[in-house]
Amino acid sequence: MILLIGLGNPGAQYAQNRHNAGFHAVEEIHGAHDFGPERSKFRGALAEGRVGSCRAFTLRPDTYYNDSGTAVLAASQFYKIPLDDIIVFHDEIDLAPGKVRVKKGGGLAGNNGLRSIAAHLGPDFWRVRIGIGHPGHKDKVMPYVLGNFSKAERTDYYDDLLERMARSLPLLMPRDEAAVGRFQSAVMQPPAAPKPREGDDPPPAATPPTSRNRPSAPASPFDALKSLKGD
Repeated sequence: MILLIGLGNPGAQYAQNRHNAGFHAVEEIHGAHDFGPERSKFRGALAEGRVGSCRAFTLRPDTYYNDSGTAVLAASQFYKIPLDDIIVFHDEIDLAPGKVRVKKGGGLAGNNGLRSIAAHLGPDFWRVRIGIGHPGHKDKVMPYVLGNFSKAERTDYYDDLLERMARSLPLLMPRDEAAVGRFQSAVMQPPAAPKPREGDDPPPAATPPTSRNRPSAPASPFDALKSLKGD
């Protein structure tokens, strides 16, 4: 049994924020796997389902980002889920946009949501860090993370990243070093070019050079002299 936590802020005004990447990941997991509808429980939105052969719960805390630990503690105690079976999805400004890294425990990198969970349960839970990039100066961090993903960001990388992350999640279920490597490789694999459908016209073949389109050879100095003499 595993508990999948998505960090974010509740409410329509935050729904598309970069800081809600954890919520977005959990929503994508619902669509990619066999989950029932969310219900209000443990100060959050809880859903039950399966990831591969593993029974799973997802939780999106309604406590706001910085107090997520209270909801995670309540759910983990009720279902008796140890830290090793808790995976937290969150935005990461110290990773380039489109990068995903998984680690267990370690520092909290100034993330108040992780700090709240660590304060209530301890730090040795799994984290799936979703890169959103850094705005360049610490004074710009707050408006940046509370800003929405642009249409270009969603089209260029973000929507595809969420889909690959959700689809590849069963690879992470063993939760060991090899599983982390397989999951990260699958998530970072760029999507293959679409195959042509039956009935589509084949791509045009390259046109070989002909006497009409082949560039003419540059005139030699002797040709230039001939033209001056009138020969």
